[in-house]
Amino acid sequence: MPSPFGNDIFISRCLVIGSGIAGLQFALLAAEQGTVNVVTKKESRESNTNYAQGGIAAAVSPMDDFSHHINDTLTAGDGLCNDEVVSKMVASGPRLIDRLLSYGVRFSKEEGSDGDEFALGREGGHSRRRVLHCQDLTGREIERRLLEACLANQNIRVDENHMGLDLLTGSKVGLSDEYAERIVGCVVLDRQTHRRRAFLADAVVLATGGCGKVYSYTSNPDIATGDGLAMAFRAGAQLRNLEFVQFHPTCLYHPKAKSFLISEAVRGEGAVLINDRQEKFMERYHPLKDLAPRDVVARSIDRELKISGDPCVFLDLRHLRRERVEKRFPNLVKQCARFGLDMAGKPVPVVPAAHYMCGGVSVDLAARTSLPGLYAIGEVACSGVHGANRLASNSLLEAVFFADRASAAMEELEPVISADSFQLDLSVLGAESKASGPQIMVLEHDWDSVRRIMWDYVGIVRDRDRLEIALGRLRQIRDTVEVLFRKSVVNPDIVELRNISLLAELIVLCARDRRESRGLHFTPDFPGKLSQAVDTIIRRNQALAGETAHEPGQEFHE
Repeated sequence: MPSPFGNDIFISRCLVIGSGIAGLQFALLAAEQGTVNVVTKKESRESNTNYAQGGIAAAVSPMDDFSHHINDTLTAGDGLCNDEVVSKMVASGPRLIDRLLSYGVRFSKEEGSDGDEFALGREGGHSRRRVLHCQDLTGREIERRLLEACLANQNIRVDENHMGLDLLTGSKVGLSDEYAERIVGCVVLDRQTHRRRAFLADAVVLATGGCGKVYSYTSNPDIATGDGLAMAFRAGAQLRNLEFVQFHPTCLYHPKAKSFLISEAVRGEGAVLINDRQEKFMERYHPLKDLAPRDVVARSIDRELKISGDPCVFLDLRHLRRERVEKRFPNLVKQCARFGLDMAGKPVPVVPAAHYMCGGVSVDLAARTSLPGLYAIGEVACSGVHGANRLASNSLLEAVFFADRASAAMEELEPVISADSFQLDLSVLGAESKASGPQIMVLEHDWDSVRRIMWDYVGIVRDRDRLEIALGRLRQIRDTVEVLFRKSVVNPDIVELRNISLLAELIVLCARDRRESRGLHFTPDFPGKLSQAVDTIIRRNQALAGETAHEPGQEFHE
């Protein structure tokens, strides 16, 4: 799809920002109706999807049913899930799995089943085996198949190494007053040339993933800097429940192992957590022991470490047959061996790390945000599925479900962008006369400061005093970063720093104002739960005033 406007302006029916499973699945479905531009921050294969080891949850076994999957999801969500959304997603599971199979995704099968029976895993919080997987590289397999299909589709254009800067409204491109506030595109930065481009579309779909890099220790890749969340917030969209950051209990603890996750499926197959004294400690914290929900396991490990002063705990697989471990988790065994660790023969050192944002941009059942023309799917969105704590392996199912819902909504979306309908304010693409930018040392210092503050003060357990300290320090950093951003030539490093400093402040604001302990948010100041579960809503004007609001979720309409 060459652009008639040269290399600076591109027009399509739909613009997708991000290339994880949500963005690629949406692109394939939306391409049946018209052209789709996909812009992705790094290489198209680089996404949180690609790091998803565990699998995708769906009730496809005769030993399972929708009601059990729904109940497990609602239980994990601790009162904040949207029952209707969860029910519809779960009921769609088998159909969505069939669609993935049609793209060539090869889920693992049981031995001796003549290729008909899926090898289903079980993870924390699940009452049944229902996690379809491709050994321990599920995300990579799904990503590969969807990307192949997208690249083969003539209606889909994929631009790698392009990151979103800010969303464009109708007023910015000269549309009539009727569409002045509608989101009709995005200013995008070419990460290699630092040239800015405008991508315009009738619908803009955020599929940018989460913001794990806000924390010092995370399972997320380097691209997870909350870009979509930050762009949506700056445009005035409603964000919800940002305090619910899920910490994965078991990231590999090793000085050379950057962001290496030990899948929850390992405990699902029988591994147990032990401390340095060889004690199986999870039985002290929850009746499900090592298969307790992630928030419980992460807090339990956090408590063990604070009591003992030890740097890590351990996953013990020594009681499992080596052959079974090596066959079920070939990639994990191989990666651990790279660091001199025998996964099947010795306990593996692990610590919790920031893993998944359960909050995000507020959306309804059609993935519509509070801003007309803007949609959000995947981890960047808060859809009501995860509530206060995500059930393991529900994220991939949510991604393909809302990609399906958003693509269906496109059928009724009126066109507003055409080759002769707009007049772009070219100043949004101009390279103003600015300084060359801050030294890399300055950026690295502020980047490290934000992440360390978040880890030390806004981690698994938070209290009001530490949150107030964090808020004050983060605001000082963000004020400095905003000045640097305005005065310097735009480059990817300062854009990412601007986004994580903003997201860090928003997370603190939401955490400070939730005066209870629920799901992933635990504070000794308010250890009990409120009688009624309410969402934390935050908007641009409130955040500037240091305020948030608690109110029920809303539906948004074009």
